[in-house]
Amino acid sequence: MGSGKIKYFTGELLGTFILVFFGCGSVAVSVLFGAFSSLFEVAFIWGLAVMFGIYAAKPFSDAHLNPAVSCAMLIAKRLPKKLFTTYVLGQFSGAILAAFVLYFLMSPALMVYEEAHQIVRGEANSFASACMFGEFYPNPGFSNKLGINEWQACFAEGLGTFLLVFMIFALTRNTFKQVELQPLYIGLTVTIIICIIAPFTQAGLNPARDFGPRLVAYIMGWKLAAFPSDSSGFFTVYMLSPVIGAVLAERLWSSIIILNTSRHE
Repeated sequence: MGSGKIKYFTGELLGTFILVFFGCGSVAVSVLFGAFSSLFEVAFIWGLAVMFGIYAAKPFSDAHLNPAVSCAMLIAKRLPKKLFTTYVLGQFSGAILAAFVLYFLMSPALMVYEEAHQIVRGEANSFASACMFGEFYPNPGFSNKLGINEWQACFAEGLGTFLLVFMIFALTRNTFKQVELQPLYIGLTVTIIICIIAPFTQAGLNPARDFGPRLVAYIMGWKLAAFPSDSSGFFTVYMLSPVIGAVLAERLWSSIIILNTSRHE
């Protein structure tokens, strides 16, 4: 990896680390300590995590922090093909590193929580603590009230990512004047989407944010309990659907731009 690529890799790693550490950290303290009383509080922290992650990454990269966003930017020709792998590797590396740090920080509290709730890590019911890392559907916090199957979960994750990426294109267009406020508006977009989508799927919206912490949970003893019970659900819901949603958002945005350009010719 050349020096130029190292710069981009570092930016994506740093920004994604901040996003995952702050975001998953808010879920962890909510699960382990009951620190928050509403979904909005956790969603707002996730929004701040996205905002701060973007601000931290911007001096080094374009601050995608999300493979789905990078896919959309690649199709839009706003990310060179030669940098795509560098961006995605940085994102997954940042997510994995953040999850390891968070695990070791929370490990003593995790053991107390598991003992108090008679959770044996790696058994089927241990998803109740694994959910502070990767996402599950239906959301364990709402599972007694809400049922959702794999395809409904796919639609929720795809729709949430579609809306996020569409807004990213809208907020980063050339005519948008408040460039310094772009991270804030993108973060607020994430907050709103989480408030609506999280009751169904925990609102991953980001393959790196989901897979990195989920992999750490698997390694640290949760094993297959770190994954949704449906064998294909992990891939279709949290990896594939966000990418499809992001690509569709790019296609719609590009179509709008083309129509608007032709109308003014």
